[in-house]
Amino acid sequence: MSYSTLLYEPRGDVVVITLNRPEKLNALNDTVISELDRAIRAVDLDSAIRGVILTAAGPKAFVAGADIADLVRQGPFDGKARAMVGQAVFRRIEQLGKPVIAAVNGFALGGGCELAMACHLRVASENAKFGQPEVKLGIGPGYGGTVRLPRLVGKGRALELLLTGQTIDAQEAYRIGLVNRVVPAAQLFAETDKLLRSILDNGPLAVRLVLEAVDAGLEMSAEDAHLLEANHFGLLASTHDMREGMTAFLEKRKASFTGR
Repeated sequence: MSYSTLLYEPRGDVVVITLNRPEKLNALNDTVISELDRAIRAVDLDSAIRGVILTAAGPKAFVAGADIADLVRQGPFDGKARAMVGQAVFRRIEQLGKPVIAAVNGFALGGGCELAMACHLRVASENAKFGQPEVKLGIGPGYGGTVRLPRLVGKGRALELLLTGQTIDAQEAYRIGLVNRVVPAAQLFAETDKLLRSILDNGPLAVRLVLEAVDAGLEMSAEDAHLLEANHFGLLASTHDMREGMTAFLEKRKASFTGR
């Protein structure tokens, strides 16, 4: 499968997806969104792939935002359609069932911040910048910024970023909970890979169901979310992986999970 705006590189049980428009600061256009959708679907269908690192080419930007040359021509109906397509792709990332970590190497603004937030975890280089500056262009976020940002950092901080359009640095993003870790730029990929590997050491069925429980539980009542968790707890008790994990613990050895 070939791509014109991204690189798709399987590395054992991990695939590295690199947005590859550095001359445009990796801005999101319709082609990028379409190819990202194809890439995520490919990950979903490939049972050998257990996790994803999502990053971008060039030293300046993760994604500097949407491609304004596209947006300036849109009207109300195609604008809504564009937003809904992007939202569906980002939601597919969020619901993949395999951990996706964003390695944010520079500016993550507008759609770039929204893409990073759609990933399960975010590791930022020290020179990364984050923001939702859409209001400065007379529009609002279209790819889930008003949905995910309040869930990650709280309503008050989210509204401040959304309404002012201000940009924050990596340390401030870490302080408010927008990113999980901040690392030197030269160590960004290695530290992201290390974090992902620490997740992949665990039972893949357990990881999948934890991702599902957190994603679904945020939209449920506490009672329904607890029931979902209990159902997952019971379901996992039927798996070979649970037996292997607990036996390995008792025998003081490393577990060998098979996803069964």
